Amino acid sequence: MQEKLRSLLAKPCWRDYRLLLGLWLLLALIAALMKMHSHNNFQIFRGVFWHTWKEVSLYAPYPAEYWDTNHYGPLFSLIIAPFAVVPEWVGLILWCIVLTLFLYIALRRSLLTDRQQVFVLWFCAHELLTALYMQQFNIAIAAIILLAFFLIEKGRDATAAFFIVVGTLVKLYGIVGLAFFFFSKHKGRFIASLIIWSAVLIIAPAIISSSDYVIGQYGEWFNSLMGKNEENLFANHQNISLLGMIRKISGSASYSDLWLIVPGLTLFALPYLRIPQYKYMAFRQMLLASVLMFAVLFSTGSESSGYIIALLGVVIWYTAVPWQRSNTDIALMVFAFILTSLSPSDLFPAYLRKEWIQPYALKALPVTIIWLKLSWEIITKDFAPITKEEGITLTQTRIAESRS
Repeated sequence: MQEKLRSLLAKPCWRDYRLLLGLWLLLALIAALMKMHSHNNFQIFRGVFWHTWKEVSLYAPYPAEYWDTNHYGPLFSLIIAPFAVVPEWVGLILWCIVLTLFLYIALRRSLLTDRQQVFVLWFCAHELLTALYMQQFNIAIAAIILLAFFLIEKGRDATAAFFIVVGTLVKLYGIVGLAFFFFSKHKGRFIASLIIWSAVLIIAPAIISSSDYVIGQYGEWFNSLMGKNEENLFANHQNISLLGMIRKISGSASYSDLWLIVPGLTLFALPYLRIPQYKYMAFRQMLLASVLMFAVLFSTGSESSGYIIALLGVVIWYTAVPWQRSNTDIALMVFAFILTSLSPSDLFPAYLRKEWIQPYALKALPVTIIWLKLSWEIITKDFAPITKEEGITLTQTRIAESRS
């Protein structure tokens, strides 16, 4: 007993995973209780199950049940089912807790170091709360992308393919998991698993409805996403992305987002040419960070709660590299925490939030700058592990430079 007590006292409490799990679960409970009488998104989610069960349109408006419309794929009806068949208040609490546990478990099962995991759990806690207030599936999308990467790293390609297909059929964002294809050691198995899981999961909602109904709903889903894309262009709480920031600042609707998406995709794809760097985990993690940020920055559907995905990428960017981060990088992390994470909350000045941050999608600005810096680093830097001697030399050089 004394040894256990000494071990507990010797370990700083802020690195204790039990404390961190308790904190995250407390955030889930607080969010659910605070939104108990106002949880429109969860009502939409519950409706996906019951409308599938009744075989009525998933994408029509139902003003008697909730405002806005559903934009998730038919597969979501099975995911939300356990939370829809219980009393609404119970479902809401369980939904927030399960989303939180899913991301927590994904982090703990990943190959991220203890330092990286602890950093994520603290740095992203407020952003997690923002997503929980909106009861958003974006928390699960962050977990899905993380799991897809590390399952491929572990050689579990079939399981990785399952999560990629689930994420894609629910909210499309999961498709970015295909960016990890080049790191797979079993590419044939990975492709076959994608095909099999797609065939199974596309039709899976027929378990609670019918195959004709499900196929028809995929057509409606496509149409709803096309219409939503147009609505999002200047929406105050949508298109919080690099695309939205530039469009809202310019005030122009006359150009196509392809003028930004094509250069962005090119910059995103260039690191794949650095095949000799593939063998370094730091390089592969940097690509993971890029994927997490890119998915949010280049989507007109991005909303404030989606930044749980992007900020996970920000932490991985900061912690993955073999070299010591500079003061500029530290400043960028502080900038991201203040402007990206805190700006939607009451901790941020209301005037700035309402007059500048929301109208011009400035929540995306720090992540945009970090993604551009990441892109330069991943294209130009060597990610080979630094030896102890090299680390000492680098430290001495930095000290000398700071003194001069």
